[in-house]
Amino acid sequence: MSAASQVSPAATPGVAEHRQGGMLAGRGAAMAAAVIFLLLALLPLAATALNDPFLMVTATRIMIFALAALSLDLVLGYGAMVSFGHAAFIGIGAYAVAILSANGVGDILVQAIAAVAASALFALVTGAISLRTRGVYFIMITLAFGQMAYFFMVSLSAYGGDDGITLPARSTLFGAPLLDDDMALFYAVLAVLILAFAGLRAVVASRFGRVLRGTRDNAQRMQAIGFSPFRYQLTAYVMAGAIAGIAGVFLANQAEFVSPAYMTWQRSGELIVMVVLGGMGTLVGAIAGAIAFLLVEDWLAIFSEHWKLGLGILLVLLVLFTRGGIVGGVERLTGRSQP
Repeated sequence: MSAASQVSPAATPGVAEHRQGGMLAGRGAAMAAAVIFLLLALLPLAATALNDPFLMVTATRIMIFALAALSLDLVLGYGAMVSFGHAAFIGIGAYAVAILSANGVGDILVQAIAAVAASALFALVTGAISLRTRGVYFIMITLAFGQMAYFFMVSLSAYGGDDGITLPARSTLFGAPLLDDDMALFYAVLAVLILAFAGLRAVVASRFGRVLRGTRDNAQRMQAIGFSPFRYQLTAYVMAGAIAGIAGVFLANQAEFVSPAYMTWQRSGELIVMVVLGGMGTLVGAIAGAIAFLLVEDWLAIFSEHWKLGLGILLVLLVLFTRGGIVGGVERLTGRSQP
């Protein structure tokens, strides 16, 4: 029997703290997520009552980026991998929809499979190279790969190049144009977001997740007791890329337009801000951070065209005075400790 198989979960760094729990651990996490999902599920009713269809469009966009932020939290919050190329996976997923649609393939299941395969393959290749580095070098190489993907899409003049490409129509499901209805698209995105949250929650609570957290805390110790940090980190990186690719599929359908702008390093930076704002390594925080970031962004844009300056100042204040993000703030208010 190998040393790795003899190691108990309690021996893995960070597991003791995880078992102690907190408000957003165990049942608390499920309850917090359930409240968010319930409010989102009821939002179309509010949009109908207020006669404001744009409310549902905005919420759909927020959930799409929440899905992308959720995938980033797996590698950033649990694996300590600061990726500045994560938006590339969103762009790859979106372009899978655009390219297939332009060639007469409009079924969303086929598009989703292509998007997941392409995003996962890109994550596998770039992750295998990037994970040979550490610290700032990892940040820079993921940034480089992200920009390579961006400029590759810019060079595809057949699909709009830098100007992007408009979809001929939203994706179909077995030939039925179900996603033409904004409410159907809204609930499709919500369903996938719930499934992704539940799936990632199971992953981080599993032996795989404990090893990933242990690698984050002390990679040398994990290697000494028989685990291969590289394999676990690469697996998490590929999983995150595949989920972000699905977010790209929905983003293309929601906007009915695809552009290389989806893949810029600035978009990757925004995803990192969402995760940090909500609380890294919590999953629920990634969703809450995406909601807060995009709502504040839309709110500030009402007052000035220089809203990014105000957003930057607000984010600096939040980072300085709300350690642990939204999750940490809620836990301090309730007198609970973070898991």
